Amino acid sequence: MIDLKEISVDQLKEFILSRGLPHYRAEQLVHWIYEQGAASLEEVTVFSKDLRKELSSIARIGNIRLITSQVSHDGTRKFLFSLDDGETIESVLIPDEKRLTLCISSQVGCAMGCSFCLTGRIGLRRNLKAYEILDQVLQVSRLIRPLRVTNIVLMGMGEPLHNINEVAEALRRINELLKISRRRITLSTAGYLPGFRVLTEKAPPVNLAVSLNATTDKVRNGIMPVNRRYPLKELLAACRTYPLERRKRITFEYIMISGINDTLEDAERLHRLLRGIPSKVNLIPLNRSPGIDLEPSPEERTFRFQQSLLKKGMTVIIRKSKGSDILAACGQLRAEYNK
Repeated sequence: MIDLKEISVDQLKEFILSRGLPHYRAEQLVHWIYEQGAASLEEVTVFSKDLRKELSSIARIGNIRLITSQVSHDGTRKFLFSLDDGETIESVLIPDEKRLTLCISSQVGCAMGCSFCLTGRIGLRRNLKAYEILDQVLQVSRLIRPLRVTNIVLMGMGEPLHNINEVAEALRRINELLKISRRRITLSTAGYLPGFRVLTEKAPPVNLAVSLNATTDKVRNGIMPVNRRYPLKELLAACRTYPLERRKRITFEYIMISGINDTLEDAERLHRLLRGIPSKVNLIPLNRSPGIDLEPSPEERTFRFQQSLLKKGMTVIIRKSKGSDILAACGQLRAEYNK
């Protein structure tokens, strides 16, 4: 049985032509799967009943399956999806004024092991396929009709650049088939440099966010083990040579952790580290999670940190945390793995 989402668009077109059907039928099928969000061939009503029956005997439109969803007091929604092999992943829909941003996962679990992140406690189970990454967008879009997802962030479970080939294909489909502008897509990385170095070769030029979170190798080694292999000097050198489009900047995410990375000395070092890189900084209060023995920086210390950088001419935003009451905020995703 052929899964029409799993194969590429070119392969889908070859499949339709191999059945002796005209080319326009392939175009119709692509439109119904990716723009109309058809979950089965029976929903492709532009095809006759006989054609739907014929195709359904040899092909299907596969779907990740919703297990449950939760709604936060602030309107954030978290979705738990089951994959064909029984593994599960989480996606988060974040409302913000006129935007509906969907945070999607790129792996089942994560190999990076960051100390402030629940996903890292799981370890890496497996990479997601391109269609499983993209299908999070399709399934949530079906669930929220007539509302529309406006923005995509790859900040869910997993390190996107650790799964660069499948992520790149998913990004192409999200941009070209779901018609979501690459200006509205952001990929976040912890600094996995093998994927970073080939990102622009493999993927469309989407927005880039780097999860930095420390200003010395000693501190970053302790909270982000990836830094032991790819230290700050190498990561920031890669950022300096990253080919940004005109007027684009790299977003540096900085989780504020009490007593770890939140001093004025850290702010001064952060300014020096980012000098010469077109950038903006998001300060993110640490979200408390069960089993994580770290505390968020006090609000006044975070504000002082921000003011220190603003005085140096940097663009710095304190990001509001959403969905923390349902463990949907930054670093809190941890899908259940009972098959």
